[in-house]
Amino acid sequence: MYHFTDDCLIGVEAIDNEHRELFRIINDTQELLDNQIISDKYDRIIEMVDRLDQYAEEHFQHEEEYMETIQHPELNLQKRQHLFFRDKINGITNSFSSDHEQQEMLEDLLRYLVTWLYRHIISSDLMIGKLKPSEERTAPVFTDTYLTDIPLIDKEHKELFRIIGDVYRIMTDELAFDKYDEIVSLLDELREYTKFHFQDEELYMENIHYEGLEAQKRAHEAFISRLDEMDLEHIDENQQETLEDLMEFLTEWLVNHILHSDKKIGKGAQA
Repeated sequence: MYHFTDDCLIGVEAIDNEHRELFRIINDTQELLDNQIISDKYDRIIEMVDRLDQYAEEHFQHEEEYMETIQHPELNLQKRQHLFFRDKINGITNSFSSDHEQQEMLEDLLRYLVTWLYRHIISSDLMIGKLKPSEERTAPVFTDTYLTDIPLIDKEHKELFRIIGDVYRIMTDELAFDKYDEIVSLLDELREYTKFHFQDEELYMENIHYEGLEAQKRAHEAFISRLDEMDLEHIDENQQETLEDLMEFLTEWLVNHILHSDKKIGKGAQA
């Protein structure tokens, strides 16, 4: 089962409720996949895809309308991601027939939905309503609020805050004209360190048999994917914008993830 956890909350009730519905659809897909009694699942698969298509049409419209009202700067990016999702779902409907291997099709659908869901919510939707004007952005400071009471994880979180501080320093450096090399260097450092940190964190969760491990892994993968998908050509042509977007994403994601997910690891270890 896939659970809608606090780190998936974006703070807009209507959108959060619609995201919960998508989790229900994913779990229904998993249930159909696991069902060993129904031999021919063709009609049910078509119903599931139709349900997804209807959901996407309504949810994406609501999300985009809300983003327009608050003049969210990532609206066009969101529209492209939404269009890609709907094209994928429509492609499944158009290519699937009763002769196809149904279990394989369900596995592919479930894999795509889970991957897309976590990447989209955690990498994009989390930013809705939270992007501040650049002049109001500041570097986050690691305080006791972020302590998980797990020394290794807290130490590595402090290092992540330090890296974000470097992003802020470069972003606010008005004397630097070309920041491309520094941006690329920071992205490389972020990728390497977060992979190192996530590996340590996941190993710790495995050792204490933490029940939220799989959800944590998906959140970590979504974060890494966001960094990996950054276009170097776009970065070169939009250096300041890249730094501002990166600063906001790192701050919101890290703060949200520590407060709503990582602190629960410490409580799980004490239970």
